[in-house]
Amino acid sequence: MSPISQNSGKTSNMEINIKTLQVTAVESAVSVDANSTPPVSEQVSVDTLQQVTLIEMVGDVDASTAPLVQQQVLPLAQPGAKILLDMSQVPYMSSAGLRMLLSLYRQVAAKNGQLVLVGLVEQIKDTMSITGFLDFFTTRDTLDSGLETLNVQLQVLPT
Repeated sequence: MSPISQNSGKTSNMEINIKTLQVTAVESAVSVDANSTPPVSEQVSVDTLQQVTLIEMVGDVDASTAPLVQQQVLPLAQPGAKILLDMSQVPYMSSAGLRMLLSLYRQVAAKNGQLVLVGLVEQIKDTMSITGFLDFFTTRDTLDSGLETLNVQLQVLPT
């Protein structure tokens, strides 16, 4: 991945890496040429440049780290924001972490943005399912599938 910008915050047992990804929106339209025999239809991709914020969290999200995570992550919920929250390296999340996620979801939804949780470990996914929190979120197993969900493709920059 080719981040445009990156910053990180590290607490005692939690690290947060925030990256802005340059992506291309993928939209498809169908074009039909009625003059040809037989009529030919083709898909046309309309590409526009966009940005996705990738937040990588490493470590437990508990009562001691959730307020710091919230402090760094909530300001990223801007109007129309597309956010991938990579939780593949979060082995434990307490109720304080779940509240932080719900708060982020509400902020993003209120501002017509999109939030995708990526790489939830089974224990956290089970807890979110039992508590009903999972119903609020779009989840994907990989970053690539998360990008697909946001209808974007990572731009390949020339080297």
